[in-house]
Amino acid sequence: MSHPGETVERRNMGEQDADSEHEDAEAFETEQGGEESQEGERLAERGEPESGTPDRRLGLIADPDMPEQVTRRLADDLPELLSEQHSWAVEVDVDPVTAGRHSTRDILASTRERMGEHDWDHAICLTDLPVRADGRPVVAETDLEGGVAVVSLPALGGTGVYRRARQVVLQIVDELTGRSGGGANRYGLDNAVSRLLAPVVRQELGGEQEVDVRYSTTRRRGRLRLLSGMVRSNQPAQLVFGLRSALAAAVATSAFGLSSSTIWQIGDQLGVFRQVIAGFLSVVLLVLWLITAHGLWEKRRSGGDREQVLLYNTSTVATLTIGVGVMYVGLFAINLAVALFIVPPNLLASSLGHPADFTRYLALAWGFTTMGVIAGALGSSLESDRAVRQAAYGYREEQRRSEQVH
Repeated sequence: MSHPGETVERRNMGEQDADSEHEDAEAFETEQGGEESQEGERLAERGEPESGTPDRRLGLIADPDMPEQVTRRLADDLPELLSEQHSWAVEVDVDPVTAGRHSTRDILASTRERMGEHDWDHAICLTDLPVRADGRPVVAETDLEGGVAVVSLPALGGTGVYRRARQVVLQIVDELTGRSGGGANRYGLDNAVSRLLAPVVRQELGGEQEVDVRYSTTRRRGRLRLLSGMVRSNQPAQLVFGLRSALAAAVATSAFGLSSSTIWQIGDQLGVFRQVIAGFLSVVLLVLWLITAHGLWEKRRSGGDREQVLLYNTSTVATLTIGVGVMYVGLFAINLAVALFIVPPNLLASSLGHPADFTRYLALAWGFTTMGVIAGALGSSLESDRAVRQAAYGYREEQRRSEQVH
């Protein structure tokens, strides 16, 4: 006969065992849920759908900077755009070595190697290397047997880069997969605007060449689009943030001009035409100073491509001009705001000898800004050549010029 105390103790032990089993079950479910969540995140990073294994895998290889930005947007959109016949996993590999080769043949060879390493079915490299063949800018080249292709982003122009890149990549995937229609699908590459500005021509290549299909633009109109694409790849609006010494000198000189009544009087006496000319010359001075002081002008080597060198130098001048112009406009806006806040109208009128309206403040800010940009040319001398190259060019072009220096 059991004692009542023993019965209570057994009941408590049973309840404890049940609670322990319940806690273990909850812990197991939580662990399983965590593993499923982590697996979902891993699939999302690799561009795979969570509901099953994709039919095909596409690798996108890119340079850092702008090509990487375009490629990551493509990786987000392509699985849905390509889902008509197959389910796709799209992976991004930022590989400066592959995308930084000097020719499309080398890029395609490296792309094939990366495709084998990642076990992709197809691979496309997006680079900001400007490519030309037979005098025509090359948009893309495809090795159908190897299952790889390369897309030159500069040939797509300076505007609408992502839209055009999406059209070209969809076209290339059709080529690589042998989809019915192949090169005739086009995806908007033949719209009226493209035919007017720079039509994209498909060309099948034979013989011993490693390239089976090439997409290129016309010579003259395509050259202008290529040039604008090269400038876009350099991201000129960000130039000012890389030239810290020049910016510091410009700001310091502008602050000095704000406290000098002589500068106020000079700005007031000059007419609008002279002010515009002086502002333009200050921008030209800083651009020329950057080019000459830091060796940004590329010289043609023996046997080199004269037109390619001309494209590089023209893109350098355009990049620096836009970048310094953005710096001038930004500095002008800041100086105008500071002048309106600090300099009272009666003080400005007493210094100028006549009533001061808003146009006088514009002249005042112009004087500070022009002096500041001229001083920025001197301040840029304190920058290292490498720092200026990094500020003026995209990753691919900066690497190319660094290799030339060494």
